[in-house]
Amino acid sequence: MMKHLYKALFSFSLIIISATALVAQTSKLPLWAFGPFVRPAGVNPLISPDTTTKFYDPMRKRMMDWESNDTFNPAATIKDGKIFILYRAEDKSGVGIGGRTSRLGLAESKDGLHVKRSPVPVFYPANDSQKEFEWTGGCEDPRVAVTANGTYVVFYTQWNHDLPRLGVATSKDLKKWTKHGPIFRKAYNGKFHKIASKSASIITKMVNGKQVIAKINGKYWMYWGETGVYGATSTDLVNWSPVINADSTLRPFISPRRHYFDSDLTECGPPAIITSKGILLLYNGKNNPVYGDKAYTANSYCGGQVIFSASDPTKPLARLDKPFFVPQESFEKSGQYPAGTVFMEGLVFFKSKWFLYYGCADSRVAVAVYNPLQKTQK
Repeated sequence: MMKHLYKALFSFSLIIISATALVAQTSKLPLWAFGPFVRPAGVNPLISPDTTTKFYDPMRKRMMDWESNDTFNPAATIKDGKIFILYRAEDKSGVGIGGRTSRLGLAESKDGLHVKRSPVPVFYPANDSQKEFEWTGGCEDPRVAVTANGTYVVFYTQWNHDLPRLGVATSKDLKKWTKHGPIFRKAYNGKFHKIASKSASIITKMVNGKQVIAKINGKYWMYWGETGVYGATSTDLVNWSPVINADSTLRPFISPRRHYFDSDLTECGPPAIITSKGILLLYNGKNNPVYGDKAYTANSYCGGQVIFSASDPTKPLARLDKPFFVPQESFEKSGQYPAGTVFMEGLVFFKSKWFLYYGCADSRVAVAVYNPLQKTQK
């Protein structure tokens, strides 16, 4: 009996130590950073694979179980007083990450914690102008934001099983979308049209409590990239010009750091947000198995933050050396990506709190919440 009691006390002590360590880590966040983000009890994962939903695929010309294998990497926005989540869903048409066809599903929530899903995808490869860029891999990893006049803009990865490209589409209702194609097709005579591009985080701002797409010095700005954080500007939200060096190469604003949690990749997360301290970007840092931070699992994705100058979006002012968000739940470390992933793509301000939506191990969708009124700051 005593043996079982000691074992129970030991387990409880480990839980307390672990929780204390997490609190200590997040309590050291500087004034400019968002957090801590807390996982609500009993609600995650919000979205998991569903083998019962069917969809008539216009490409294969048959019914497909479009979200049966994995549901992950969500974008999020606000419409009609509710949160809407665009999430990546994979069918069982292939093998391995990126080997199947991805489509975007839509879920809505009145409280940010419980969702109602559409039975069919709202965005997918079809016999349209983007077929050459999206078939057979599909439409992946969206980030969505809204203009002041109510136009929703989604940036996503067009994947044809050859080259990933950033594409853009617009909508008024989040259900019917107009695809505009690869965002770098026209810039510099197409110089960057045939390079791999992913993960666009457009810069937004708060206007009367609403998060909308911003302009800086007369232009729209975005951060993008996975091997570094790059930038691009636009005057129409459709055609974008990467920020380049004097020699016409891409200019990285931040890059992976040896011996840190983001030693392998610094992949842009949700839409960046202009705050009183500057432009805040949440990004997904991948830990290199050889020269990464040994405190974190090899190849795991953890959450980082960097603050840029509000007047010069290319200039980083400060950057977290430790992740503010790490895989810890079982569903964040089991699935397609067992090394562990909390892959952030959706961040919305809702009922005076920030709701962060993220992909779990490339298999499920979850949420964490930051209440600015309860922030403990450094």
